Amino acid sequence: MKIAVVGLGYVGLSNAILLAQNHEVVALDTDAARVAALNAGLSPVEDKDATEFLARGGLTLRATSDGADALGDAAFVVIATPTDYDPQTNQFDTTSVEGVVDQVLALNPGAVVVIKSTVPVGFTERLRAQKGCDSILFSPEFLREGRALHDNLFPSRIIVGERSERARVFAGLLQEGARVDCPVLFADPTEAEAIKLFANTFLALRVAFFNELDSYAMVRGLETRQIIDGIGLDPRIGGHYNNPSFGYGGYCLPKDSKQLLANYQDVPQNLIAAVVEANATRKDLIAQQIAALGPKVVGVHRLVMKAGSDNFRQSAILGVIEGLQALGISVIVHEPGVSADDFTQAPLENDLAAFKAQADLIVANRRSADLADVPHKLFTRDLFGVD
Repeated sequence: MKIAVVGLGYVGLSNAILLAQNHEVVALDTDAARVAALNAGLSPVEDKDATEFLARGGLTLRATSDGADALGDAAFVVIATPTDYDPQTNQFDTTSVEGVVDQVLALNPGAVVVIKSTVPVGFTERLRAQKGCDSILFSPEFLREGRALHDNLFPSRIIVGERSERARVFAGLLQEGARVDCPVLFADPTEAEAIKLFANTFLALRVAFFNELDSYAMVRGLETRQIIDGIGLDPRIGGHYNNPSFGYGGYCLPKDSKQLLANYQDVPQNLIAAVVEANATRKDLIAQQIAALGPKVVGVHRLVMKAGSDNFRQSAILGVIEGLQALGISVIVHEPGVSADDFTQAPLENDLAAFKAQADLIVANRRSADLADVPHKLFTRDLFGVD
């Protein structure tokens, strides 16, 4: 069976590799560098497992920028293009998804289209009506940046937004490539879209809760870890996903929680708005706590949210940098591999020794062995050493 996967970000790449273990997969992307990297057996995004799988070989996988080549005779087309949140419209920008659907309808109208990109609640049914096409499915992904292939190989669940034979076939393709059995749920399309947004917003809520617990402890002079350890002994709460940070960030949680809030336009709510607002409050407090220590130059160690990721878009540290600069504090940043063209918010110092020497105080969302020799300069809220 030939399957086309559109988009070579971490979602598209991980799905392409998963499916290419057993089927012919052609990945379609407009970025020539990503296409060339994949065809050379290299991962176009930072993902340890993807890098190892591609180096090992044995996959029936290639990449192209030719839409007809990828889509023309595919049985399934998996769409994994970005849907960034647009604050002007309070909606995801689904232009890329709609564009791929138009391509498929022009080149191969018999293909089953599976949307993996995150979309607003109700999008799939609206798109079906708009395009006059009922062969569009939604199947949410639950993947972590830097661990996307691992999470596809060891899924916690598989959800497909349709109750049909083709939905069962697609779920079977995902199960076939996985290393473990997991629950499979067939839901209606709109309910499947809601599952994705509510799941990620709950994770954002949990991050926000433990961050606000940590904020209270910082201001009151309490030991955060003692409190977290104690409440985590309740099995209903548990000792997971509880490590304080500068705020939730990355590609999914900020935009998904904002999109869910937008979907509440005509529904009374308090909690969802509070989750979104809590993140801004946390970043402001972190900046104030740092400023209270009186540094002249603050060094920010890493922009990325966690180890194994190459993405700093929507990283919480960006808000902290903005807050420090608003308070008149100079900031320098150490982020290897990032150039001044890619990041203009603060000066870069990618020589680690020079970075440590210049900074009075070093701010790190997560601890790093790189900073083991300057514990007296380190400001972090990382208590457990996990993402």
